[in-house]
Amino acid sequence: MATPPEQPRWLNEDELETWFALNSVLIRLPAALDRQLQRDAGISHFEYQVLAALSETPERTMRMSRLAMIADGSLSRLSQVVTRLEKRGWVSRAPDPTDGRYTLATLTDAGWDKLVETAPGHVAEVRRLVFDPMTKGQCRQLRDIGRRITTTIDPDESCLR
Repeated sequence: MATPPEQPRWLNEDELETWFALNSVLIRLPAALDRQLQRDAGISHFEYQVLAALSETPERTMRMSRLAMIADGSLSRLSQVVTRLEKRGWVSRAPDPTDGRYTLATLTDAGWDKLVETAPGHVAEVRRLVFDPMTKGQCRQLRDIGRRITTTIDPDESCLR
């Protein structure tokens, strides 16, 4: 005799409200950050993430495959974005001298200048939208919750700092 399928563990009312709140943040926060960056700097949030990720590496250089993982985009999407950033003189690409199968992306001096010019407005918007509405304790809780969820999604913690 076949075993009946296990019933789904439906969300209770509290869990459902929590899920809706989190889902709303996941949808609306990236859009709000993108609007601010487009308005004030003429770049997308994804482009900003690419520039920022490169700025935090030694010699402002990273393999494209690693950069795609950090920016949470496909290699093809990253390649299109890096092409746009190259046209603006903010990023350059070159084969990896240690392994020619890989391509390195490097933040140029002009890209660094763009990031330095853009970062204050972006940080102010992040502060306004995320940190200002919360207490310090809530900020710590959000950090811990975010890390816990991210570790469940990505046990290797490849994108956590």
